[in-house]
Parts: sequence; C-alpha cells; structure tokens
Amino acid sequence: MRLAFMGTPDFAVPSLAELIASGHEIVAVYSQPPRPKGRGQKLAPSPVHAFAEAMGLPVFTPESMKAPEAIDVFKSLDLDAACVVAYGQILKPEVLEAPRLGCFNLHGSLLPRWRGAAPIQRAIMAGDRQTGAQIMRMSEGLDEGTIILSELMDIHADDTAASLSDRMAHVGAALWP
Repeated sequence: MRLAFMGTPDFAVPSLAELIASGHEIVAVYSQPPRPKGRGQKLAPSPVHAFAEAMGLPVFTPESMKAPEAIDVFKSLDLDAACVVAYGQILKPEVLEAPRLGCFNLHGSLLPRWRGAAPIQRAIMAGDRQTGAQIMRMSEGLDEGTIILSELMDIHADDTAASLSDRMAHVGAALWP
C-alpha cells in the first residue's frame, strides 16, 4: 500500500519501523518542524524525522497542515492510507479524506476514556489498572473515529509514564497491518 506516516516523538518511531518492515511503500513522512534543543538551542529534528531520514524516506515538516500548500502536496501523493501516531496537529477534513482508505490513528488509551492529549499519563494519575492501544479510522472529532484494532494492557504497580509509554509504543506498533 502507498502510505504516508505522520508522527513526531519517540513514541511514534516503532510504528514507522513496523510499517517499513511490513513492506508498505512509505511515500512520505510528516513530522513537526525542527525545534531548538539543548543548551545551544540548535535546531534539531524530531525523533520521527531523524529516523525517517536515516531510512532514506522523504520527510515533510509543514508548520501547519491547514495551509493550502501543505494540503495540496498531501493530496498529490496519491495515497492508499495515512498512519498517524502522535503527530501533534489536528487534520482538516480535506486531509482526512485525501487517501483512498482514509487516515488511521494509533491512540494510547481504551477510548473513549482519556480521549485527547496525554492519555498514558492521565491513566497512571487516575490509578487505572488497565489501558490499551487502539487504531481508529480518523474522523473530524478528536479521537472519535471507528476503532479498528485494540490491544488491552495492564498497568503495573511500578509503571511510570515513560515505562508504560515505551511498552505501549511497541504494542501499538504491532497492531498496524
């Protein structure tokens, strides 16, 4: 399948790696633009951007996917689907409808619980004993699309946001077809 991948943090890298290993044609990787980092505040690419470049994939870093130019480029890719993991931008209907099969998102909770940002941290703070990774077909509403795949995960007593996020990144990555 002709895919675009949209993601930014470390959490998204295992999903991109899984999609590459599955033999899909990744025609574009979208990530947030490089940001100042470290003591010297030098511009640094996101983890997804750096990984994609290392894999020889084309990377796009528009400031906004709402910009007409960014939407036009995305539409021109002739995609079967787009896979979205912690990209960091809300996508307009024009973008969601551009790929033939639609856009699909990996979310780090059992929806509808913890819809929106920071679901892993919120589950730990609430004392939840279970959570999960879910892939949904994206719709206009935030994390309101049809759930396609789901994997239940226990939250261990010694889990931190970092440890649970790392486990969930790999469990979620394994869900991609």
